[in-house]
Amino acid sequence: IDKVRDPFPEATYQVCKEADAVLFSAVGDPKFDNDPTAKVRPEQGLLAMRKKLGLFANIRPVQTFKCLIHKSPLRAELVENADFICIRELTGGMYFGEKYQDNDKAYDTNYYTRPEIERILKMAFEYAMKRRKHLTVVDKANVLASSRLWRQIAQEMAPNYPEVTTDYMFVDNAAMKMIQEPAFFDVMVTENTFGDILTDEGSVISGSMGLLPSASTGESTPVFEPIHGSWPQAKGLNIANPLAQILSVAMLFEYFDLKEEGALIRKAVDVALDE
Repeated sequence: IDKVRDPFPEATYQVCKEADAVLFSAVGDPKFDNDPTAKVRPEQGLLAMRKKLGLFANIRPVQTFKCLIHKSPLRAELVENADFICIRELTGGMYFGEKYQDNDKAYDTNYYTRPEIERILKMAFEYAMKRRKHLTVVDKANVLASSRLWRQIAQEMAPNYPEVTTDYMFVDNAAMKMIQEPAFFDVMVTENTFGDILTDEGSVISGSMGLLPSASTGESTPVFEPIHGSWPQAKGLNIANPLAQILSVAMLFEYFDLKEEGALIRKAVDVALDE
């Protein structure tokens, strides 16, 4: 931003587009956090990368590590069997819809089309088929028109996956259920804004955001990254936790069906944590 006034320059986009995959670290800078007047922000670069690369799905595993269960804010018996995937739609909704702001009013438009919803739901059903065959569609269909379309399309698609148990949950109920009974979930799918919030909630179940990786996939080059943001305050202190970044590499290998390599990385992380 300081050099070219663009958080995702065209040259960077071209490098990403031509790669087989992108291993991304984190984005953010404290100097922008409390400056509402800033027109260009680091986070805009991440949104632009997702949009230009067609990364419509963010996949976040939520799991616990036995040796760190005591670090979870929840009781051990609640989280010991937690193992689920959050699939968040990435390129639609309020973050990309029409916006307006002046001194007296503002609005954001939660805009979705049928193709956008169908492709993310198809991915979610397919993930459920590979796991415990349980899909939870999270929405707010009791008050939001966009959520009613999500639910309608999910109900239309569900008969195509008869082996999958599909249930529907309002986002506020899902937020409570993740705390009360996280082991209930297998695969969760939701729209962009709800997913942004719920995936951060899910991350604390493990005891640390510094432990969990994610993948963003879609039309072209996939991106693998830790779920946490940047932490420049840790520079030079030797206290930053690299495990989420390392596990992102494991997800990258597994995406390309290099399961043995991915398993070796995960085993190394388990050994390091046990020590």
